[in-house]
Amino acid sequence: MDSRRPPLVPAHRSLPEHVRHWAETTPDRRAFTFVDHPAPGSRGVHRTLTWRRLDLRVRALAARLAEDTEPGARVALLCPQGTEYVTAFLAALTAGLVAVPLYPPDLPGHGDRLAAVLADARPAVVVTTSPAADMVRDFCADTPARVVVADQVPDTAADGRRPVPPRESAVAYLQYTSGSTRTPAGVEITHANVVANARQALSAYRADTHPVTCVGWLPLYHDMGLVLSVAAPVVRGQLSVLMDPVAFLHEPVRWLRLLSAHPRAVSAAPNFAYDYCAAAVTDAQKADLRLGDIAALINGSEPVRPGTAERFHAAFAAQGLDPAAHCPSYGLAEATVFVSAARPGEPPHRFALDRDALATGKALPARPDDPRAVLLAGCGTPAGQRVRITDPVTDAVLSEGEVGEIRVQGPNVGRGYWNQAELTRRVFGPDGWLRTGDLGTVLDGQLIVTGRLKDLIVVDGRNHYPQDVEATAQEAHRALRPDRLAAFGTPGASGERVVVVAEHVRGTSLAEIDVPALVGAVRAAVSARHGLRLADVVLVPPGTVPRTSSGKVSRALTRERYLAGAYPAEDAR
Repeated sequence: MDSRRPPLVPAHRSLPEHVRHWAETTPDRRAFTFVDHPAPGSRGVHRTLTWRRLDLRVRALAARLAEDTEPGARVALLCPQGTEYVTAFLAALTAGLVAVPLYPPDLPGHGDRLAAVLADARPAVVVTTSPAADMVRDFCADTPARVVVADQVPDTAADGRRPVPPRESAVAYLQYTSGSTRTPAGVEITHANVVANARQALSAYRADTHPVTCVGWLPLYHDMGLVLSVAAPVVRGQLSVLMDPVAFLHEPVRWLRLLSAHPRAVSAAPNFAYDYCAAAVTDAQKADLRLGDIAALINGSEPVRPGTAERFHAAFAAQGLDPAAHCPSYGLAEATVFVSAARPGEPPHRFALDRDALATGKALPARPDDPRAVLLAGCGTPAGQRVRITDPVTDAVLSEGEVGEIRVQGPNVGRGYWNQAELTRRVFGPDGWLRTGDLGTVLDGQLIVTGRLKDLIVVDGRNHYPQDVEATAQEAHRALRPDRLAAFGTPGASGERVVVVAEHVRGTSLAEIDVPALVGAVRAAVSARHGLRLADVVLVPPGTVPRTSSGKVSRALTRERYLAGAYPAEDAR
């Protein structure tokens, strides 16, 4: 039986207790389905775990992990996307261990970060799967961690094992930050934190009172992927349908087909994914899509661009897509993930703000058609927590319409950073108010995120948001690759110098591009819209601008590489 109507959600305080509850009350309902795409053009091979089967596999692997590992030890997950990843994560929690969600060593461009995180977390055990086992053993050869291959642990390992529910105040997992602005740090997320945030997300997206299916391709080592595709479905007892991020990148229509096939789907993706679908999905592929039953499409990028949702809706309106399904949201790893969200079914809130006023810390309205206006989406209201805007220097609480640092307080805010007492003191603070490092304001009751405090470019006493400069630059010439450029400030003899490092589009070489014309177009556009003189414009090949593990451009690392001379002068200046 797989009835669409779920039973009442129990008041358990940990994910392992929820798994056990659903296994006992709805054993034959589908819990997790992984859709594999083994070949180009594949419609997908579905592999499903029921709640009974999931519980058995979790208990078996938990028993194996607990054999010679002390409670509280770290367990690194170096599994490919799939049901074994889910099993390994829940098994670590069930065994009273601390999970460290990561990825296999073959994730392009992230080998150094993986090594750094493993050195910091010092896991006693690394869990992987058979296809990745040899690669993982080689990568971890110089560490004391033991490698456990999840799919090789027999079901019989669970015989007679009745796990003890973990303490809700104990650390469940370390969520390593993406590293967009600093060296990655492991946020300590307790069992109570993750259950609270799962419930907050379910409520925010109205999935607590109506049956939904969570559909996702976001990687499970990412905070939003883990909470939306694992924690929330476990708490609610509903189906989660997973696919590999690479499968989405190869054929984005695959994601839309899953959204079409599952009633009241809830899913999340960053800006680029919605734009990618709008540009790449063909009319022939659209023909069999039915998108009118989607419950919520979450966009938690920083910031959320109103134009992205408009282009996506325009591309798929004929397939029944409701514009009110778009839910701009805001969150961060230190708050488990979800902080605020626009509610599905409500008209989207879009704000046109005066750029000059924004530069001085005031959010004043402007005409949407004004070329100097900044267009931002409202990220709704807090999801079961408190949010306030403060002066980042004086800590004074600011009034509506004033721009300052976003601070958060709630049961989902993590315990601190693993082994970093001083950083924990500065960020989490003694008063329970998390310093997010993000800038924003509140207008008409809506939280609006304007940028990152550490990324802010200050020239002649005026603030400029790098993502705003980047948006202007990428629109200046069609040879620039969207969302693959970084704007940042560097010290100069007479003050801050502003630099843009940008990738050119795929399928085109530098020799085919009129580089001086491109540089001139970018300089002119940024000067006209922002009043900024760019000290340098560097054009680089696709894949050159570094990104974080969650797919965001790392301005800090781009700046570091630029200052180190990693981008040769012959690229473009």
